Amino acid sequence: MTLNAVLCGCGAMSKGWLRAIQETPALAGAIAVKGLVDLNPAVAEALAAEFGLSDAVIGADLGDVIARTEADIVFDVVIPAARFNVVSTALKAGCHVLSEKPMATSLAEGAALIDLAADAGKIHAIIQNRRYISGVRRMRRFIESGAIGDLTGIHCDFFIAPHFGGFREEMDNVLLLDMAIHTFDAARYVAGKKPLAVYCVEKNPKGSWYRHGASANATFEFADDVIFTYRGSWCAEGERTSWESEWRLVGSKGMLTWDGAENFSAAVSGAEPGLLHGFSAVEVPQPEHDDETHGHASVIASFVEAIRSGKRPETVSSDNIRSLAMVFGAIESAKTGMRIEISA
Repeated sequence: MTLNAVLCGCGAMSKGWLRAIQETPALAGAIAVKGLVDLNPAVAEALAAEFGLSDAVIGADLGDVIARTEADIVFDVVIPAARFNVVSTALKAGCHVLSEKPMATSLAEGAALIDLAADAGKIHAIIQNRRYISGVRRMRRFIESGAIGDLTGIHCDFFIAPHFGGFREEMDNVLLLDMAIHTFDAARYVAGKKPLAVYCVEKNPKGSWYRHGASANATFEFADDVIFTYRGSWCAEGERTSWESEWRLVGSKGMLTWDGAENFSAAVSGAEPGLLHGFSAVEVPQPEHDDETHGHASVIASFVEAIRSGKRPETVSSDNIRSLAMVFGAIESAKTGMRIEISA
């Protein structure tokens, strides 16, 4: 069965979604993009021309385009401020929805969308594409193997200096809200633990070209005494980290490090006498399922499979709200200077 899709929000981010669909044979055969929605029809028309969607219905009214295309699914790629109206419109029209992140601009909005999806009997999932990359899947499988014992800590560094221009440079809490959610969500996935509390310090350093919140340092408490620390800056010029952060996983028997690119290293305690016992290297196997490591394409494939099977997708909104709660907890902590409990 081919699913009719409407893509809402035809800016630069939408191109990654369309490329993933068109360049993945299984998706190209499963999804027909029948409609494009944008407040600026010229932007939608340019996107249609670039991706060969000459037959797509183009409009500024999502409800109208859904009706005209008999859409089964809506891809929500709008700015966060427009997300609630777009997702609620699509769910009420009987469509499944896959959204960009963050899933909402507040926890209350996120909870409301979860309730709407349940009432409609439709799937609402979030495109947390960065948990669907080889490195993150490898870390999760490695922790599950028990090779370094029980996980006790996750420590991530993110230092990079992108000059985006546009809306990001005017956002509040730009690092935490627009980028850190990727690392927060990946850390929650790797740990397999529920986030419980956070303490965060947020700054806009000297030399920053952002209006607000270009750097943050956060310490999260996860269940079972697992600690996750995040140190990040979006205005750190010089030798940068990976976009995926640099990772150190600490276990009761050893450690794993990942540079966010190709380099993995893991070791467990050695048997040398004296103050330091040395270490023995441990292999970090590749992910078992290659189809889980293709970013956008893997998330979209999981979403399609969930629609067909009725199973809950990994990034369903009722679970992903915990990643959103980590972000808003960190923002509240930064504002108040207090440790904030995470209730989602």
